[in-house]
Amino acid sequence: MRILHTGDWHFGKTLEGRSRQREQEDFVDELVRIANEQQADLIMMAGDVYDSVNPPAVAEQLFYEACARLTENGRPLVVISGNHDQPERVASVSPLVARQGITLIGLPIAEAVTVGTSRTGEIAKIAALPYPSESRLNELLSAEGKEDELRKAYSARVGMLMGKLAREFSPKTVNLAMSHIYVLGGLECDSERPIQVGGAYTVDPSALSVGAQYTALGHLHRPQAVKGDGVIRYSGSPLAYSFSEAGQAKSVMMLDIAPGGAPVLEEVHLSCGRPLVRWKAKGGLEEVYRWLDEGRDAEAFIDLEVSLTESMSIGEIQRLRKSREGFVHIRPVYPEMEQAELQYERSGLPVSELFRKFYQRQSGGAEPEDELVQLFLELVEEDGESKEGTVE
Repeated sequence: MRILHTGDWHFGKTLEGRSRQREQEDFVDELVRIANEQQADLIMMAGDVYDSVNPPAVAEQLFYEACARLTENGRPLVVISGNHDQPERVASVSPLVARQGITLIGLPIAEAVTVGTSRTGEIAKIAALPYPSESRLNELLSAEGKEDELRKAYSARVGMLMGKLAREFSPKTVNLAMSHIYVLGGLECDSERPIQVGGAYTVDPSALSVGAQYTALGHLHRPQAVKGDGVIRYSGSPLAYSFSEAGQAKSVMMLDIAPGGAPVLEEVHLSCGRPLVRWKAKGGLEEVYRWLDEGRDAEAFIDLEVSLTESMSIGEIQRLRKSREGFVHIRPVYPEMEQAELQYERSGLPVSELFRKFYQRQSGGAEPEDELVQLFLELVEEDGESKEGTVE
């Protein structure tokens, strides 16, 4: 049986207000092509269909189109909800699509999913567990417990549910597991929304030791393997959704697997999507404009950090944005800012006042425009948020 593992589509997600719809449509085109060329017998989608519980209509339409195209030759598709999804929304159209071989699982279920392939006659059993939030598990974990105790309790609950689903595994079936969780040892990105408080909502790999030949995971956006019994992998997201994913190769997993055998894996890299890049222009604006003239990263979204000795005007910022629509962040970096930050810590002056003083010093006493001060405060706040390293 040939299986395609994908996840974390995040349909409807934007980048600082910039639409990714066209890129997501290109991904669906590429995914359908891969499924057909690779002769996939089964597709497993490991959660986060959408980026929010109330996605735009175009995102829902894209998902329905993807489901229809992926299964038009009778190929089964199994989808679970992720932490970004509203589970009932994901599963709401089940009565309409079940006969097409599409299984949509919003909330935890009591039985493994059974699917077959006409090409080989093999049967797969999938222990499919959608994102197991505390509320979805209908279990209150004590807020007074220590983090280690909470994690163990959460892992134990996940392990128990997976174990129940895996009771239907047999030597004659292809035995698979799928969930949308954060397993200890996985590498995170900024674009992954938190699914744990501290480390309490993490899962120990031992909770997945239920006899599956392959465990398909969703939630982490970097394709990666997780150490544990059997083969456990995150497929990653199809697009780079934050600048913490800059430079990451995106892919889906293909595997050949027979009952009782070890899976043969192939990571199929994706070509869709605009790259996200970080520019650090130590040579100032002159270096930035030289890169633009050279056509550097012409199709990319850009996070720019430019070193300056003089203040940057709103006009200069607007000129940069007009020269390349791909600029998402433009952060001027001044040598004196570290000293200003130290003065702020010592003096307790507002950041806006420190910036005004810095501007006056650099410009020979001129007062900065209110719009420039506001822009600087937004950049400081934006940079602070990116350094916090939140995960989705």
